[in-house]
Amino acid sequence: MLSSDLNVILPEIILSVYAMLALLGAVYTRKDGLASTLVWITSALFLAVALWIGFNGAGTNVAFNGLFIDDGFARFSKVMILVSGAAVLMMSEGYMTRRGLLRFEYPLLITLSVVGMMMMVSAGDLMSLYMGLELQSLALYVVASLRRDSVKSTEAGLKYFVLGALSSGLLLYGASLVYGYAGTTLFSGIIQTASEGDVSLGLLFGLVFLISGLAFKVSAVPFHMWTPDVYEGAPTPVTAFLATAPKVAAMALFARVLHDAFGGAVGDWQQVVALLSLLSMFLGGIAAIGQTDIKRLMAFSSIAHMGYALMGLAAGTAFGVQSMLIYMAIYVTMSVGTFAFILSMERDGQPVSNIASLNMYSKKEPGKALAMLVLLFSLAGVPPLVGFFGKLYVLRAAYDAGLAWLAIAGAVASVIGAFYYLRIVFYMYFGEERDDGLDGGKSPVLWGMLMASAVIMVVGVVNLFGIEGMAATAAATLVN
Repeated sequence: MLSSDLNVILPEIILSVYAMLALLGAVYTRKDGLASTLVWITSALFLAVALWIGFNGAGTNVAFNGLFIDDGFARFSKVMILVSGAAVLMMSEGYMTRRGLLRFEYPLLITLSVVGMMMMVSAGDLMSLYMGLELQSLALYVVASLRRDSVKSTEAGLKYFVLGALSSGLLLYGASLVYGYAGTTLFSGIIQTASEGDVSLGLLFGLVFLISGLAFKVSAVPFHMWTPDVYEGAPTPVTAFLATAPKVAAMALFARVLHDAFGGAVGDWQQVVALLSLLSMFLGGIAAIGQTDIKRLMAFSSIAHMGYALMGLAAGTAFGVQSMLIYMAIYVTMSVGTFAFILSMERDGQPVSNIASLNMYSKKEPGKALAMLVLLFSLAGVPPLVGFFGKLYVLRAAYDAGLAWLAIAGAVASVIGAFYYLRIVFYMYFGEERDDGLDGGKSPVLWGMLMASAVIMVVGVVNLFGIEGMAATAAATLVN
């Protein structure tokens, strides 16, 4: 029994053992002298594990009496988490080295947070859910405040920690209520208790607290307050990581809790998730309009995008989960490319995040400006780019589930969101030329990530690289 359980969690074991061995190795050797090498080794390991999970997994495997579930949904989410984690690590190496921030702990903390995320998407019990969530969160609190000589970075880490602790408290209180009224912490036991039309008031309160705690993790309104400050204050590579892998893990965990534990009570949570979606889309879009810092703008942009992903989840159907997975895959790809561009924004070797510094950037770097234009149009959902199809899927899922009002609201919010993306395009192509413009890009890794992401947004319109079929298979394993 134990050997079969260990086989199911082998990818997580490999990454955990690697992190611990690398930590010991770094402590007893040159420490930060190995940091750059560790970044590339960690990235390669992430990609190798992603390939292994993607090609070797089959069926549904349960370990430790239901605490850990390895199914198609978990594998799809894990591949997204690992690939985005590898991409961000590769992008960050040059940036962190130039600024003296690259310490050996950085790739190892990222590894441990990824292990936590993999645990989250495979959780089959409230206890394993919390264990994965805290492992991810504790590592991210540290990397957010990695720039110890910066007040903003320290403030970002502290805010993230305090508000993260609050969200954990809400989640734990919800879990205790669910356990009290369901008599079990296993999702398979909770779903038997929480059948449609037979959900006790105490169990509903527990569900609401669980949703509140998870909404913090996906930065959904009104639990979004940490996002702009943490995005702005954290080192830019850490911001890029926060905008990608943790969002996928939190959305996947959200879907698993709602469908695996409360799948029989869709009517009880559908309107709550729909309201979170509506508020996130509109507040994220409207608040981003006045931003002058591109990292803060991307924070509010991410809030709005999580609103769209939640729209797919609010549908409460297999197609809704499929649309959410497709949306997250597209969003992560766009975010990697966008942050590759933001990481390359420098003047005299110093990072710049003021949007006005992009004035007439197309004159200096026409190729990068064009790639960024494609990504911004895709983020705005302009057809025929891939980002448009991501929004189309979630809008259709909401409409098919009888949430036509939410789909209409999503279309309106998308128009609002287009304004702040097009404003950046305006600066790059029509802004007033300035003497204090940005330097030309120097990093081939950042250039490659930016171009690859932009090309995917254009070429992917043919068949979305087969993501649609894979997401449908993954969703079918979660929503039976």
